[in-house]
Amino acid sequence: MTTTSLVPSRLLRRAEAAQYVHDKWGYPCSPKTLAKYAVIGGGPPFRKAGRYPLYHPDDLDVWVNGKLSDLVTSTSALASNARTAADGGCHD
Repeated sequence: MTTTSLVPSRLLRRAEAAQYVHDKWGYPCSPKTLAKYAVIGGGPPFRKAGRYPLYHPDDLDVWVNGKLSDLVTSTSALASNARTAADGGCHD
């Protein structure tokens, strides 16, 4: 018989969330950066428990994945992708 856990993944405090992002993705992230994003926006979603922000690992994964570019084989492909995205992907 297969059972699934009703307990969600452990929520991470800000320092743990930054370390998780760095360790799993190799993406530079500091607790201060997450704190800044919590104020100005643009960061991963979080919940509050009293005064403590808590981050779910799945939300961190989605956030970092959204910041990554498409897979490319050269830096010129990045510029080409940016131009295509800027003009809506349509070429005459």
